[in-house]
Amino acid sequence: MIKLTQEELATLKSINERNRAVIAEFGEIEILKLQLDDRRKYAEEYLTNLRNEQDANGKALTEKYGNGSINLETGEFEPSESEE
Repeated sequence: MIKLTQEELATLKSINERNRAVIAEFGEIEILKLQLDDRRKYAEEYLTNLRNEQDANGKALTEKYGNGSINLETGEFEPSESEE
């Protein structure tokens, strides 16, 4: 049987450790991708719900006040010229 030198053995151990580290890194990246996918799905659902709420609120205000614009700073409604 032939025994490796300490230097050769140290090199092989170092390569093995670095290989394990890179495999662990890829695993963490995949977990982060899954978490990011979940966050994206949540954000898409949130945006859909927000748009639905915006549309419903806009329709309700249009029914109540007619067409126009609202100044969010003052809370004043300015009717469209055709509504005056």
